[in-house]
Amino acid sequence: MPELALLEISLYLITGAFAGLLAGLLGVGGGLFIVPVLLFVLPLSGIESDQLMTICVATSLCTIVITSLSSVVAHQKHRAILWPVFWRFFPGLTVGAIIGAVVADLVSQQLLKNLFAVSVILLSLKMLFHYRPKNASEMPGVYGVMSSGSVIGVLSAMIGIGGGALIVPLLSYWKTPMAKAVATSSACGLPIAIAGTLGFIATGFNQQNLPTYSSGYVYWPAVIGIISSSVIFAPIGAKFAHKISAPLLSRIFAVFLFVVGSKVLFF
Repeated sequence: MPELALLEISLYLITGAFAGLLAGLLGVGGGLFIVPVLLFVLPLSGIESDQLMTICVATSLCTIVITSLSSVVAHQKHRAILWPVFWRFFPGLTVGAIIGAVVADLVSQQLLKNLFAVSVILLSLKMLFHYRPKNASEMPGVYGVMSSGSVIGVLSAMIGIGGGALIVPLLSYWKTPMAKAVATSSACGLPIAIAGTLGFIATGFNQQNLPTYSSGYVYWPAVIGIISSSVIFAPIGAKFAHKISAPLLSRIFAVFLFVVGSKVLFF
């Protein structure tokens, strides 16, 4: 493999570091951060594919596999993951992520980009204003959780996130303590990331004009660069998640997401 530009490698490493911290600290898989960075970095690397947004989403999901694994190991040390809840989510998340990858392959790049941007803006507003439903609810039965998981799986795979930004507030609404919601969310990111990645590899298998060193829509140089640092920083974020509250970090990240979402949507 020819040497990648130093700037490109540095950006991948920095992206992975931030994604890992966010995964461990806030229970998000980092895709909200990774996708827009890849949209900026990949063209700098000479990648001008007309499937650029799909490549960014698929590559982001692939990195989340490793980031989530690292975060799960760290959270499990604190016995914070609610495994019975995870197994209720699992079937819906897995099937939903596969469907999401297929749908993302079929829709236009502009629609996919707009979906990502609008989702990011809405999530940023929710984080910024700490919106929560006034009346919390008990967790529904197996089929209710499974159905919720399928919707989350579809949307997460289509925009390249691990689902934490959707699962954490949902678990909180179901009266789950925040630390356990974050930890369980990190585990739920695994089936989304694995199923979504496999779906994007399959749907992109025969596509033309994809970058060298790709499997389907997954671009491996970016994956390797990002996970090289994310696996180091995810446990650090998870460690702090059990020691400090992160309202300030959450608000800073929300402002960042709003700016990024607006830029992707309007430029």
